[in-house]
Amino acid sequence: MQPQQPDDIPIDTRDLKIAIVTSRYHGEVTGALRDGAVKAFTGAGGDPGSLLHVDAPGAFELPVLCQHCCLGEAFDTPDGVLAIGCVIRGETTHDQHINHAVSNQLAALAVHTGIPIGLGVLTCENMEQARARAGGDKGNKGVEAMHAVLQTIASIQSLGVQADKPA
Repeated sequence: MQPQQPDDIPIDTRDLKIAIVTSRYHGEVTGALRDGAVKAFTGAGGDPGSLLHVDAPGAFELPVLCQHCCLGEAFDTPDGVLAIGCVIRGETTHDQHINHAVSNQLAALAVHTGIPIGLGVLTCENMEQARARAGGDKGNKGVEAMHAVLQTIASIQSLGVQADKPA
């Protein structure tokens, strides 16, 4: 079941630019997550031309590519960034190291830049769990991550409005 969007935070994407950085590793899953994120963006009125798509080799490379998006070196700085990936547990603890590194760096980047970064990185035990979360019976976590980015942008924008109100 898909979570509902809070009624008090309107999501309007008409004037927003969002970068979506997608890992190619486990492309079947990450492609479905990205497609869900795009539908969430356009479903809220966004122009598909306002999305910047960036490919990453794997999940570990997401933070550095998101950082380049936030810095706006090759294009206008986006209003938000969405990192999409999929890490499956294996025979070693590599998944834990990747998951911790990626989530910590993305959180630090968001705080440092002030640009909302959505965490659309699945951390699953197996491929069946990943598929269930990429449009299967557990929904599409790409949709949820895009909603989180858009809601965060709306909340940040509302802070400016609230600050302008007379006391």
